[in-house]
Amino acid sequence: LFCSYLATGQSLISLHYTFLIGKSTASVIVKETCIAIWDVLHTAVMAQPNKEEWLKIVDNFQQTCNFPNCVGAIDGKHIRVLKPMRRGSQFFYYKKYFSVVLFAVCDANYCFRYIDVGSYGSSSDSAVFGHSDFGQMLLNNALDLTGNTTLPGTTYPSMPFVFVGDEAFALGEHLMRPYSSRGLSIARRVFNYRLTRARRVVECAFGILANKWRILHSPIHLKLETAISAVKAACALHNFVRQRDGFNFEDSLSHSMESPTRSGVRGTTHGAAIRDHFTAYFMSPQGELPWQMQAI
Repeated sequence: LFCSYLATGQSLISLHYTFLIGKSTASVIVKETCIAIWDVLHTAVMAQPNKEEWLKIVDNFQQTCNFPNCVGAIDGKHIRVLKPMRRGSQFFYYKKYFSVVLFAVCDANYCFRYIDVGSYGSSSDSAVFGHSDFGQMLLNNALDLTGNTTLPGTTYPSMPFVFVGDEAFALGEHLMRPYSSRGLSIARRVFNYRLTRARRVVECAFGILANKWRILHSPIHLKLETAISAVKAACALHNFVRQRDGFNFEDSLSHSMESPTRSGVRGTTHGAAIRDHFTAYFMSPQGELPWQMQAI
C-alpha cells in the first residue's frame, strides 16, 4: 500500500477503493510507515560522511564532473502541499501554490548526503541553507572535512574543499557559485561551465527522485507534518535504491519540482579569491579540458 502510494501518487481515496480499507486507516498506514522508513534507513543510507568518505566523494566528482576538491552539489526544490492551517501565507510560493522546500546536498553518484525538508515555500535558497543544520555545520567547520590540499597537477596554492551551488547561494570559502552572467571573460565563462557540470548532479538527483516516486509530481494531499515525513521517506528510499540498482540517465531528464526563489546574496572576499584560483586553474595546462572552449 505504502509503496503504491509513493510510486504512483494516487490519492488516499484511491487506496481506499483499491485495498478495501478505510480512508483514515490508509492515512495512518502512510504516516506510520513514512516515519518508520526514515527512522530505520536514514542512518544507514544518509549518514554524515567521515574524512575518508569525503575524499571518495572528491574523487568521484573529479572523475565524472572534472571539478577538483568538490565534496557536494547543493540546491533546493519546492514540494507542493495543501494549504497548512493558520500558516498559509508563509508557505505560499509566488507561482500561486503552497509548498515546502526540500534542500539537499548530493554526491556525484546522485545520492543525497543531507536533506532538510519543511522550510517555508516563501523562503529563498540562501535563507533555507543558512538556517539548516548543514549550513551551520559548514559555517562552524563541523563537517569533518579534511584539510586544504593542492589541485591535481599543482604544488601551490593549497585549496579548500568546496560545495557547488547556483547563484542563489552566497560565495564562501567552502561554497562556490557561478560568476554573474554579465560581461564575462572567457576564463569566467569556462569556470561557470565547469561548475555547472558539477552542480547538475543535484538536479539529476531531484529528477530521479521525482520520476521514481511520483507523489512528488503533484500536490501532496496529506497534513503538513505527514507530507514532510513522506518526502523524507522518499529521499531515504531513493538512496537505498540507488545503492543497489545503479543509475539510468533517462530517469533524470525531467522533474516537476520548482527551484526556490533566487535573491541577491553577497559573498566573502576570501571566497572570491578561491573562485579566482579555480578559474585560473581551469585555464592552465594542468586543469583545462580539451572541449571546454567549444562548450562555452
